[in-house]
Amino acid sequence: MQKGNHNPVVSNSIMDSFTRVELLLGKEALNQITSKRVILFGVGGVGSWCAEALVRSGIMHLTIVDPDRVNASNINRQLPATQGSIGQLKVDVLKSRLLEINPEAQIEALAQIYTEEAAASFNLNSYDYIIDAIDTLTHKAHLLLEACKTDAIVFASMGAGLKMDPTRIRIDEFWKVKGCKLASALRQRFRKTEKPSKKILCIYSEEMLRNKGDNHEIEEREVEGVISSYKPHTNGAMLHITGIYGFMLASLVINDINDGL
Repeated sequence: MQKGNHNPVVSNSIMDSFTRVELLLGKEALNQITSKRVILFGVGGVGSWCAEALVRSGIMHLTIVDPDRVNASNINRQLPATQGSIGQLKVDVLKSRLLEINPEAQIEALAQIYTEEAAASFNLNSYDYIIDAIDTLTHKAHLLLEACKTDAIVFASMGAGLKMDPTRIRIDEFWKVKGCKLASALRQRFRKTEKPSKKILCIYSEEMLRNKGDNHEIEEREVEGVISSYKPHTNGAMLHITGIYGFMLASLVINDINDGL
């Protein structure tokens, strides 16, 4: 059950940007797409491409949530990351790009980290779609549990690191995901606490490679003005995998809207 239409006023010049969407799906579907409210947690290697695909597909109301700043190591796979954007907040860089695509889009950029303590501040009940593209197990688990308590439809990305074969990327319900260590860890956690109250479609791959290079990277995260290190162990990842994860997440939203007509 979704929140209903928000009836945005979209100029003819902007609607011209989506003529190919309308040609494929029809005017009613495009109107529905422009009316939906989406919140996306995580705009890294997966989430940033999801955001791009959503806005280019006609989504007008998008909230992007991520506390991180662009790091040099992000450049190989993350949309906001360039040599010129190092040190900037990812959500700010991404918001600027999305508004260049559609200046009339309502993009809310929240440089915040999702935690159990901060959960209520995101007002999850106000969205039609909640997309999880974060990789911190504790926060991811809590987000999925809370998202499932709303009327929103929930989609999630599982682990996208240590993969090279795009043909092995799949979509399945959370409890049917196979061969993904992140999904397995989440399931173990849910069995000990509580389980999500509804189905969650996930993007995942059973492929699991090994890092061949030295694993010395420690990224930094700034939260409330304090910089702290996190993720002392990182895995290699490639754009041709993370980007596909992101595009497939966006496809779940667009296809769900279209299928609901």
